[in-house]
Formats: sequence, structure tokens, C-alpha cells
Amino acid sequence: MTVRPNIAATEAPTTVDNADITVVGGAGHVGIPLVLAFTEAGLTVNVNDLNEAVLATLRSGKLPFVEHGAAPLLANALANNRLVFTSSPDAITRSGAVIVTIGTPVDEFLNPVQAAVQHCIDTLLPYVSDDQLLVLRSTVYPGTTDWLDSYLKRLGRKNRIAFCPERVVQGYGVKELREMPQIISGTTPEAEQEAIALFRRIAPELVTVKPIEAEFAKLFNNAFRYIEFAATNQFYMIAKSAGADYQAILKAMKHNYPRAKTFPGPGFSAGPCLFKDTMQLAAYARNQFALGHAAMQVNEGLVLQMVEDLRRAYDVSSMTIGLLGMAFKAEIDDTRASLSYKLKHTLQTCAKQVLTTDPFVTTDASLLPFDQVVARSDILILCAPHSAYKDADLKGKPVVDVWGFLNNANVVS
Repeated sequence: MTVRPNIAATEAPTTVDNADITVVGGAGHVGIPLVLAFTEAGLTVNVNDLNEAVLATLRSGKLPFVEHGAAPLLANALANNRLVFTSSPDAITRSGAVIVTIGTPVDEFLNPVQAAVQHCIDTLLPYVSDDQLLVLRSTVYPGTTDWLDSYLKRLGRKNRIAFCPERVVQGYGVKELREMPQIISGTTPEAEQEAIALFRRIAPELVTVKPIEAEFAKLFNNAFRYIEFAATNQFYMIAKSAGADYQAILKAMKHNYPRAKTFPGPGFSAGPCLFKDTMQLAAYARNQFALGHAAMQVNEGLVLQMVEDLRRAYDVSSMTIGLLGMAFKAEIDDTRASLSYKLKHTLQTCAKQVLTTDPFVTTDASLLPFDQVVARSDILILCAPHSAYKDADLKGKPVVDVWGFLNNANVVS
């Protein structure tokens, strides 16, 4: 791939035709860190995304969501004309790799919607030339990469196909892309080598495997993490039923004991990846992935168990309950698949009132200021362990802290 020298900020804006690569879905959670990593490496990137409002936000120099360390990279990329913003398939650059960050969703029956990937590719194909590398970046159902290769051949296309899965922790993609190995796979040696040349620009190390192995690697990573959280959540519920302090048990287990060093603490395990990817793996295994289904029951069931525990201990019907943190995890603003909302909806069926707050989330008009939620609530529940809550003044209100996170709080569970 030919890369042009740096473009001075004083030159005319870069056009679609002279961008080095295109990232489809480039304004999303997977796309933005990748786009900025490539611009930092000296490439000019066509950020192709249907969401014109988010593109406008990026064009103005702002980030549409929390991505730590991304702001200076965005400012530098804009100053050096390394970004092109486009919002339709016909604006894809006709040379250089096309990286697709659209993955496989699951439907209401927890089955993968493979048609979503085909629809995306079908939409793009009229505007992609035969000599362009197509890179799948988000999670796909096992076998999708090889299927895509066969599908394009049936259409008479000659595109090289690669799958190079995204594996970063949301909110810290910029940092982790600099530090973590990238898994590379291609359906042909030529596709693999071109993908290696591309990702070598941004990664400290590359690991090459076959496409099906890369697909399983991504799913196995996420499913294993989801199962780990389920194990600790199950232990938490067992300890709580016995009247034992699970945080004290964890401390005893992990103290100077290397085999327990990475043992996670309890808490809400959700978000747009872990649950979805575990269910995709279960579907591939013809629903014989017992560990995955058990993990889902435990992690999703934790919320329901919390509500039942509250109802046994308090007259919830006469109480206002405040939820602290509505994002699906700490220090980000993403509420997708957040168990905080499952807890909210469940409590609304039995509590007098449910109030919510979050220092990061801006997409929920029902959120209230932190001080107001604390003042008006009879009991509080820590849903997302944002650092702002760790030493916050909760006015002595009883608080449920599954995470064992709060300092100097009146923790009741």
C-alpha cells in the first residue's frame, strides 16, 4: 500500500479520492480508536458512517462518546487533514483497504443475525473495486469470513478478504491498540500478507491464524470473560445467602496467592459484547454450550436477586430507590445492554419511585443530578462503580454495593 507523506495543515482539505483507507462504521465505538490509530501512523482515513450527526461532532473536533486519550489524536488528525468524513456507500475510496466494523448482532431469540453482515457487504460492493482488501473488524459468527470469500467469488468478484478482530476494552481503545497484539487472518496468503502490512503500522505485535481460528479467538475471549464474571457473581450470591462478607472472602483468597491474582470481583456484567458474543458461541454449538447459558442465567439473574433481597429486607413499595451509574461499566458513557436499566425497570414494578443518575451518560433525559438523587432516595444502589462515587457523600443513606467499591458508605449489602 502506498502512503503519501504528511499533508501540511495549510494545504487544501483531503478528498475522498486520495484517502489511504476507508473505515466503514468509522464513527462508532470500534471505528474511532482504529481511525485515530491509523492517522497517528501517518495514514489519511475516510471515515464512512451513516450517522451524519456523529460525523459532524467529529468534524468539529469533539468526540461523541468517552474514549480516553483520543481527543489530542483527533485534534492532530484534523489539523493535518488526515480525515475525510462521508456518509454514504458511494463515497468509499476506490483504492486502499476497506475495513468494515459492522458485526453480527443477535435477535430476540439470541440467535445471530448473519443477514446483517451480508446486507452491509451487498450495500458496499457496487462502490468497492476488485483490487481492494476487505477487512472484517467486529465480531462475526464462526465461518463468516470464509463464507464471504465464497460469496464474492460466486458474484465474480476478486477482492481479498481478511478478518482482524477488535479486542480492546471500550473507552481505552487508543491505549490498547498501541500495546496489544493484533490477530490477523486472511482467506488467501495474499489477503493475509496485505492485512499484516496494514496492521503492522499500528500494532506492536501480530499473531496470524486461519479465519475460523480468529473468529473463535474473539468469541472465546469474550465468553471466557463473561463466564469468569458469572463465577464470581454466583459465589457472591452464595456467600450473601450464608450471611458472609464476600469482599472479605475475596481478600483472603487473593492475598499473596498468585493463582487467584486475576480473580474478578462481583458486579454487573453486561454491555454490547460479552453477552452477545457468548450467545453467538452458544448458537454455533447448537445450544449445547452449557457454560455460556449458565453464565447468562447468573449474570442476568444477579439483578433479579438483588431486587428480591431488597423486598425481603425493606418495604420497597413505600420507598424511593436511587441508582448510581447507568452506563454498562465504569468511566464510560455507553448504556447499551446495561444491566442498570434492567434493574431500573424491575424496580419500577415494585418500588414507589426509582431515580437515576450518571456523571457520564448524556443520552438519557430522565437522569437527575447526583445530589438530588441522594437527597430524595431512601436507599441507594451502586450500579456502575464510577470513580466519582468512591468517596462521595451519600448522606448516610443505606446503599447496596455489590462491587465492594465505596469508601465510608453505609453499605447494607
